[in-house]
Amino acid sequence: MREELKEEDTAMGTLAFADVLASVREPGTSRFSAANIASALGLQFQDLAALAGVHRNTLRTHPESPRLQIALRDLMRVLSAAAVVQPDTERAFFMVKNEPIPAFRHKTILQLVQEGRADDAIDYLESVSAGFAG
Repeated sequence: MREELKEEDTAMGTLAFADVLASVREPGTSRFSAANIASALGLQFQDLAALAGVHRNTLRTHPESPRLQIALRDLMRVLSAAAVVQPDTERAFFMVKNEPIPAFRHKTILQLVQEGRADDAIDYLESVSAGFAG
């Protein structure tokens, strides 16, 4: 019974994340909207620009920037992994932005992404999802 509930929670989290994914797409394109991602995560433009390693004006004037789009893709990959660990989207976003991880010198997942360590963040989230307790 408990396993069935976990599968249902994961499916609901996947649905919720699918909605988030659809909402952060730039209308009429196949790229991410920096403005929509900033809004979804409650980030200021300058914080999202710093995460992506671009000037804050790039988010508005050159949203197609390859560097920006790669960073946004990595961020969404990490959020997808977080949604598996924490199906409640709000809680998953909070976890990514705010929870320090002892294994990474108490950095947050968002800080790891900013350092270009999205794969390390995803590996960590997958290990938590698999039951690793730290």
